[in-house]
Amino acid sequence: QFQLVESGGGLVQPGGSLRLSCVASGFMDHYAIGWFRQAPGKEREGVSCISSSDDGMIYYIDAVKGRFTISRDNAKNTVYLQMNSLKPEDTAVYYCAAYNDPDPRLCALRGYYAMDYWGKGTLVTVSS
Repeated sequence: QFQLVESGGGLVQPGGSLRLSCVASGFMDHYAIGWFRQAPGKEREGVSCISSSDDGMIYYIDAVKGRFTISRDNAKNTVYLQMNSLKPEDTAVYYCAAYNDPDPRLCALRGYYAMDYWGKGTLVTVSS
């Protein structure tokens, strides 16, 4: 069964960096991948997504634009989220999710039930 596993979370001071990884148990090159986060007491929100095509779409929400970078290495079945200049408001459990977009050039931060697969999350805490 296709599974996603996140890693790389932890405790970091404001202004610091972390790199999250999302590793798939099988080939992920046909899937668009999204990163989501859920802060304590808040709704889950989409953060960034990347299309399955190498030259396709990448998207970031305004709150992380210029600080976060999403990338993928299909040879390693892995998608990364490089997070720089972290702020306390970035504290959340971060999840990756996959879905099969009929257009390989596109990606979208779909709702929970519209994504095909979810990981179990990794906790990021930004605090001094």
